[in-house]
Amino acid sequence: MMGTVRVLVVDDHSIVREGLRSLLEKESDITVVAEAPDGTSALSAALEHQPDVVMMDVSMPGMNGIEATRRVTSLVPDARVVCLSLHADPHIVSSMLEAGASGYVVKSADLIELATAVRTVAAAQTYLSPAIAGGIVRDHLARRASLPSEPRLTDREREVLQLIAEGNGTGEIAGRLFISAKTVSTHRENIMRKLNLHNVVALTKYAIRQGISTAEPDL
Repeated sequence: MMGTVRVLVVDDHSIVREGLRSLLEKESDITVVAEAPDGTSALSAALEHQPDVVMMDVSMPGMNGIEATRRVTSLVPDARVVCLSLHADPHIVSSMLEAGASGYVVKSADLIELATAVRTVAAAQTYLSPAIAGGIVRDHLARRASLPSEPRLTDREREVLQLIAEGNGTGEIAGRLFISAKTVSTHRENIMRKLNLHNVVALTKYAIRQGISTAEPDL
């Protein structure tokens, strides 16, 4: 690929962001144009800086990497997202790819793999870490194809579900999303109806299983 690849690094840990910047900028054809600590900030940074590649953490509070990926790829269609995660769980891998990610790298990757992933997705190709590529992902996607499709939640419903799973009450969710408590209750009812789940424990387990939340509540 001609020119320098411009990268936005998104992770809620400053030491991880700094480490990624330091590693990536050892490569003469890669530059980090911005950093963001969460999904909401990632959207603003992507719109402002128009990066070629976004390195996106999955596990972030507020708006997780799956939701942020879905929105970044919608609002900045030329940006390619590489998921960077500790998790190699097939549900999370599949959810990120379905959200629009072009690559998935585990955090144990070295500089060579990180740089390869960035260059690969910048060239409009897909990159998967060897740790998750091959049979695991193919088998998982094949199983998903043979099952009834998952209920489709709206962007707002997924936001509400994540906040429920993270232990927020109706008032807290309303304040975080700048909506009324009545609207939160309506979203909660719609989520329960669509998923056929009827209590917070069940919703939380579903959110964790689908990668919508990585919270680990005392269930």
